[in-house]
Amino acid sequence: MKILVIEDERELSRNIVTYLSADNYLCEQAYNFDSAIEKISMYSYNCILLDLSLPGGDGLEILKEIKRRNIDSGIIIISARGSLDNKITGLKIGADDYLAKPFPLSELSVRIYALMRRQQFSHSNVLKSNKVEINLLSKAVTVNGNLVIFTKSEYELMLYLIGNKNRVVSKNAIAEHLSGDMADMLDSHNFVYSHIKNLKFKLVEAGCENCIKTIYGTGYKWIE
Repeated sequence: MKILVIEDERELSRNIVTYLSADNYLCEQAYNFDSAIEKISMYSYNCILLDLSLPGGDGLEILKEIKRRNIDSGIIIISARGSLDNKITGLKIGADDYLAKPFPLSELSVRIYALMRRQQFSHSNVLKSNKVEINLLSKAVTVNGNLVIFTKSEYELMLYLIGNKNRVVSKNAIAEHLSGDMADMLDSHNFVYSHIKNLKFKLVEAGCENCIKTIYGTGYKWIE
């Protein structure tokens, strides 16, 4: 899962990124209004953590821009603005949750997990597709009832494909999902081909064939 942290307090931003990265989230950062607008214009995110008080502009204006562009990222406001009015305003504009500073990082992680579960996986802690069963809390994956070990990238790729099941996902989208804004610096999508190949191999070896279909010249599709 890819997260954008829009927070001008650099120490807090670093602490959030360190904590969430250890929980296998891919995190990117924006420290001011203009950087945040640039990020949401160029890249897609599963979740956006949004501070309201930013250098160069108001976080609520970023929230309005996200909604104007019909960006479907989950949005959690993280702000020292503790007034009820700000909370209500943010939720009315379209934020999914509000967490007042200071907050335990463990609570933030739980809020993100709950939001992602609601958005993509129908409120369940267990995701089932074809012969694959994924425990979203423990990140354990079984195929035909047998535990299969995947790398972090393979696991994230499989979740991404299942989350977009029966839809074609482009190589560019996969590259961005796995590597964030570093994708622009890569000369080719060889690492995407490699992860797809390895994921397919492990699934087939475990008895789950034809889950991932290659759409030549376009991308890949998880078939259910």
